[in-house]
Amino acid sequence: MDHSAEPKHRTPPVPIRAYSGARSPDRHYRVDSDGVSIAVHEWGQESDPILILVHGGFDFARTFDGFAPRLAARGWRVVAWDHRGHGDSQHAALYSWDADLRDAIAVMTHVSPHSAVPVIGHSKGGALMIQLADAQPYRIAALVNIDGIPSKRPIPDVAEHERTKMLAGEVAGWLDHRRSTATNQRKPGTIAELATRRGRMNPRLDREWLEYLVTVGAFESEDGWRWKIDPSMRFGGFGPWRPEWALARLPGLAMPFLGVLVSEVEEMGWGTLPHHVTPYLPVDGRLEFVEGAGHFVHIEQPDMMVDMVLELFERVA
Repeated sequence: MDHSAEPKHRTPPVPIRAYSGARSPDRHYRVDSDGVSIAVHEWGQESDPILILVHGGFDFARTFDGFAPRLAARGWRVVAWDHRGHGDSQHAALYSWDADLRDAIAVMTHVSPHSAVPVIGHSKGGALMIQLADAQPYRIAALVNIDGIPSKRPIPDVAEHERTKMLAGEVAGWLDHRRSTATNQRKPGTIAELATRRGRMNPRLDREWLEYLVTVGAFESEDGWRWKIDPSMRFGGFGPWRPEWALARLPGLAMPFLGVLVSEVEEMGWGTLPHHVTPYLPVDGRLEFVEGAGHFVHIEQPDMMVDMVLELFERVA
């Protein structure tokens, strides 16, 4: 299989399912990231101030089809992209945390080369943006992290040379996995079957939404529908990196920061609780704990989340 090629699929010109409040992006285009073609999607007027959305692992930009239009209706040009190997972005020979960061930089440089912009990151996307905000703070005016502060293991309090040894083990394990999955294909199914499979990981999201998601995040071939996710990717694995290390970078963030945690534990969530994060909050950082909501709180309660995040962003716009 040629993983450097564009994903080969047929996408229907319009969704064959609908969902109340969901809307397709207003614009689609591609950005080159060191030879990998990244699919970018935008909602809202091009003249409005930019707001960046960053999706999580095994997701894609169209999972924001309900959240992004609400932000756009409040006067924002909302920009999201499919991470490499996800959605309509190009597959790559290898994947890594740092490669995802380079893709983020490529998109941000394209849409806002000279100005910092507010950013919302969900799950893996939230952890990525903590690292980017620490490394290149001039790119991010304010940061909201939605259930993307990993804390399942204690942060390793080790010397840098010991961390390098740990990373070498991660690299070796990832390469072994990549070698064994090079020719895999995702299992096909009907729209209903793919919705059922995703429902096991998204148990709080309703059936109508899950079927809508199939029609914008999967492709149809002769033997059925398949998710537009590179089959070499494994659940919880983002290449040779430990996302828990993102928490160690949190205290150094200088921009306004809001972390959102949820009470309901789900398979795709981190299971992080407020007492895990509070000691690491940056100066003037804020933490909100949403009772009765799960990992996809921005899909479960989009209007509440829009109000919450824009209260922060409108202060720095």
